[in-house]
Amino acid sequence: MKRRKKFEELRAKRAKAAVLAKKRSADKKKVIFKRAEKYIKEYRAKERDEIRLRRQARKTNNFYIPEEAKLAFVMRIRGINGVHPRPRKIMQLFRLRQINNGVFVKINKATVQMLRIAEPYITWGLWDTLEDVGCIQYSLIMGYCLKYTSSPRQYGIICMEDLIHEIFTVGPNFKQAANFLWPFKLNTPNGGWRRKYNHFNDGGDFGLRETQINPLLRRMV
Repeated sequence: MKRRKKFEELRAKRAKAAVLAKKRSADKKKVIFKRAEKYIKEYRAKERDEIRLRRQARKTNNFYIPEEAKLAFVMRIRGINGVHPRPRKIMQLFRLRQINNGVFVKINKATVQMLRIAEPYITWGLWDTLEDVGCIQYSLIMGYCLKYTSSPRQYGIICMEDLIHEIFTVGPNFKQAANFLWPFKLNTPNGGWRRKYNHFNDGGDFGLRETQINPLLRRMV
């Protein structure tokens, strides 16, 4: 009788815990949905503002200079044989330890200088449009690169949408969000590289690609 009573109490506790877990999960889904909706509205509002400002500038025969991009995707395309210690160290700091590894990098004066030094061994591009949000989400889903050993929940990041928003907007917790991800391990692009030892502007592969990084990534995922 004692054993049966103890078992019934344990079963009741488990049932109660399951109900509470289900309720918390439902509440969390509602929060995630609201956050995703808010982020989409924010991205679309920003895009509409860009279009409106361009039209106003065109009407008044002026030039509209968009805000400089804050986010870059950097990818390593060459090995380390004969590499000078400085670019080798920079690639280590960016966590680009293998060929075809890619990471998100915050654009500022210091990182641009570092990218210029390591440029012959990397290719990189800028992300700042609504289309790039979808590219980030697709990359995260296909890259299976989350570090489940550490969690950014303490920074208010509780779902994929929060992570994407923090990265895309280069928010105050960008470093923690970016470090939550392992470097992307991409494939060699379909059709192969053109010429790794030439700059992109000269028909090669290394260096800054501006917005042309997305077509390359689509061939590598």
